[in-house]
Amino acid sequence: MKIYDYKGRKNLCGDRVREARARKKITQADLAARLQVAGVIMERDSISRIEIGTRFVTDYELAVLSDVLGVSMEWLTMRE
Repeated sequence: MKIYDYKGRKNLCGDRVREARARKKITQADLAARLQVAGVIMERDSISRIEIGTRFVTDYELAVLSDVLGVSMEWLTMRE
């Protein structure tokens, strides 16, 4: 499988995940726990890597992240 980067990052949503998480005043560990309750198994270090842009985010992870953070998928991908 070929790995692609976009402007040096592996995802579009990392900055917005960090911003939405900060607005909700929750830690990376809290976000990981909420994702796990919603059915996406993810650890705190995965949240960290998403936020700094070194981890890919799948479509279903993006959908659950938007639900858990209370924002749209478009906003997370900076399309809005």
